[in-house]
This record gives sequence, structure tokens and C-alpha cells, in this order.
Amino acid sequence: MFSDEVPHWLTSIVIVFTLVAGTAFIMWMGELITQRGVGNGMSLIIFISIVSRVPSAIFSSINLTADTGMGIAITILILLVVLACIPAIIFMERAQRRIPVNYAKRVQGRRMMGGQNTYIPLKVNAAGVIPIIFASCLIYFPAQLAALFNVGWLNVFADAVSTGWLNWILTVFLIVFFAYFYTSMVFNPEETADNIRKQGGFIPGIRPGKATTDYIRNVMRRITLPGGLYIAVIAVVPSILFFFTGNQLIQAFGGTSILIMIGVALDTMTKVESQLKMHNYEGFFK
Repeated sequence: MFSDEVPHWLTSIVIVFTLVAGTAFIMWMGELITQRGVGNGMSLIIFISIVSRVPSAIFSSINLTADTGMGIAITILILLVVLACIPAIIFMERAQRRIPVNYAKRVQGRRMMGGQNTYIPLKVNAAGVIPIIFASCLIYFPAQLAALFNVGWLNVFADAVSTGWLNWILTVFLIVFFAYFYTSMVFNPEETADNIRKQGGFIPGIRPGKATTDYIRNVMRRITLPGGLYIAVIAVVPSILFFFTGNQLIQAFGGTSILIMIGVALDTMTKVESQLKMHNYEGFFK
């Protein structure tokens, strides 16, 4: 006689196999979209996944306070606040600190080269949503350990850092920290200064070499702080509002979700613009 109960190890194997197969399939679809479409395929899939949850969150928000007759009014108010925040987020995502660079004139053969002025664009939010992802992983890691080991003091600590004021303070601190950390990993002031020197350029009022490197590094450090605080506010404020209201629509338009949606939309629009210009069209912007 065979038991009707499925062995636990077999269930675990099926779950792991299903997750791996599903992930591989989504990655394959993302690569196809990247090769044959416009923009990054995985980013577009994540964008569609976030947008698809918005209608259900709207209906949930309406039903949450339907008994008081304020469901529709509160939902409209949340949507208006989100729409008002979108231009500010786009402004910060596009914000740059432009460092002017001058190139000296030089004779190369019979041609006069150089003599032009340009700039180095340094984004205020160079890290994107990476600091939020890193901070979330660290903050919720104790909860994973508590679920695995089930120790009393670890459960108390995990509950304390998973929600409430301690969670919000740690989130802000970690996001700012990882904004500096990730920016220092992806941007190299020494390489930038060396490229400027090799091309015969210089920053007005700054000596080439180490002085240029220090100047670019100091500028990057100054603009990273407002960029880190900006994404910290975007991540923490929806969590605070959801903690006190329990409205699913606020969670749907959380900091990470809205940053991903706007970032993917801007990136896709830029790619479409470049494709139109390649085919001698004017594009979206004039």
C-alpha cells in the first residue's frame, strides 16, 4: 500500500525546480525582448508586473473604507499625491552636476584639433534603486534567521527591525550608506581625471593630475548625499503611511516600485528617441 502523503523532500525538490525553471524562462523572455525590442527586457517585465498590480490595489483601497463612504475619496487623494510626486522624481532622476572641461587647441598634421568646451555629467542619483535593495536585504535578514532558528531574543530583534521606527531609521541610514558605497564602486575619479588629461583637457581653475581627481571626488561626495536622502525619503515615507493606514494602494506605489517604473519608462523613452534619431526623425523632443 502506498501512502497518500507526498514526502517532504519531494515537495521541496519540486518547488525548487519550479522556481529555477520559471526564473530561467523569464530570463530567456527578457533576453528576447532586449534583442528584438526596445529597452531592457527584464526591466520591462518588472515594470509590467508592478503596473499589473495597480488595479487590484485600487479596488482594495476603495473597499477598505467603503463602510465610511470615504473609500473613493481616499483613493483619489492617494492617486493625486502620486501624480504630483512623479514630476519631482523625474526631476531628481534627471538631475546632474555638470563639471566644465576645456580642451586646449593643438595642431595634428595640417588640422587644428581641440579648442572646444564640454562637461562631465555627474548624476545626483547615480546608484538608482540599488541602495534600497541592499538595505532591504540587510534589514530583513534577521527575520529570515529568526524563522530558521526560532530563538527568543532573535525573534524579538527581528520584529523590532522589520517594522516601526527602528526599521525606518535603519532604512534611511543604510540607504545613504549604500548610495555612497555603490557610487564609489561604479564611478572612478582617477580614471575620469586620467582620461581628461590624455585627451588634452582640463577643468578651469583646477590643476591636472591629483588635484583634478580630488576635485571630482569631492563633487561626487557632495551630490551623493542629497541623492541618498532623496531615495531614502522615497523608500521610507510610503512605509510609514502604510504602517498607519494599511492601505494596499500605498504599498503598490511604494518607493522601490515607483522608482523602477519611472526609471524604466525614462530609459525606454530614451532608447526610442535614439532609434528615431538614427532614422532621421525628429524624435519626441525638439
